[in-house]
Amino acid sequence: MKRALNVGLIGHKFMGRAHSHALRVVTMFFDLDVVPVMKVICGIEDDLEEAARRYGWQAFTHSWEEVVNNPEIDIVDIATPGNTHWQIALAAAQQGKHILCEKPLALTPHEAKEMYDAAEEAHVKHVVNFNYRRLPAVALAKRIIDDGQLGTIYHFRGTYQQDWPLDPNFPFIWRMDKTIAGAGSMADKGSHVVDLARYLVGEFEKVACSSAIFVKERSLPDQIHSRRQVTTDDAAVFIARFQNGTLGVFETSRMSAGHKNALAFEVNGSKGSVVFDLERLNELKLYTTSYPKDTSGFRTIMVTEPCHQYVRSWWPPGHVLGWEHTFVHQYYEFLQAIARDSASSPSFYDGLRNQEVLAAIEAAAVEKCWVRVGQSRGDA
Repeated sequence: MKRALNVGLIGHKFMGRAHSHALRVVTMFFDLDVVPVMKVICGIEDDLEEAARRYGWQAFTHSWEEVVNNPEIDIVDIATPGNTHWQIALAAAQQGKHILCEKPLALTPHEAKEMYDAAEEAHVKHVVNFNYRRLPAVALAKRIIDDGQLGTIYHFRGTYQQDWPLDPNFPFIWRMDKTIAGAGSMADKGSHVVDLARYLVGEFEKVACSSAIFVKERSLPDQIHSRRQVTTDDAAVFIARFQNGTLGVFETSRMSAGHKNALAFEVNGSKGSVVFDLERLNELKLYTTSYPKDTSGFRTIMVTEPCHQYVRSWWPPGHVLGWEHTFVHQYYEFLQAIARDSASSPSFYDGLRNQEVLAAIEAAAVEKCWVRVGQSRGDA
């Protein structure tokens, strides 16, 4: 009989629902060495009991401390706003719980370093949910790059565009409060693009950035005459040099009309290029200089064959996957790492390095100069 691992989920809204879905279906499609049990969900709002029932949790609580201190809980899943990650993760590590945490890992590199150190010292598995690594198309891009099919990598271009607060009458929410979110588009969306750049290309050396808050005040929900100052960026553009000499160009925005969840990247090398667009997430475009000149050009690869990572566990060839599958794949990898006592990935170390890049980007936007990653200030 397979060992059961009891999960406590902290956070029950958008991300909580995505994590709950992953836990409910992962054993249906993947052969796991352990079985996750949806033991308890935690939240602070009045609809928590209904959410617990709908999502499939055995119990609910309004106290995250109760989840962390429960001796029956094996895994603590943190799906709350960024300003709470540090405190919950440190407490979970102290109690010997394995930890899956939403991104960005923390508000500062110092917090992220403490979280990483605490998890390592407790010898628990730790994962930060950079879930886009778990797309078959991204996995294929990684293999193509690592196999040298693109040659020497020259460029990484990454964008992440949305438009949910485009209307100036959209109300003020927690993502617009720097004390809770840390930063706006450059952290919320930028953390994903930065992670993919690190994953595919390598470590950042230095960055330069410009950011903007286009709508500087917004009304509080249901209080149109009470307004709050927006303290997180609506958009950011930044450039980077990687340690291996690759050049990077990045843009993040939550004010790009018509874009709902438009994460995209392009990697150019001496022998070819790959292009990915999340809004066509079952496709990867590939160009190599080895193609005959009379038939050269970008080719679109459909990553829905069983030879592509994760796909053999899902549907017959040609039946596409969606955004929610990335969470299932992440939980599969996390649970297997626990069961087999193998390295978990992307780990809090990846979250820490990501946080260092985000801090450098934010400092560069303020200081109007190149900033070296891991330092408060740098020069060109």
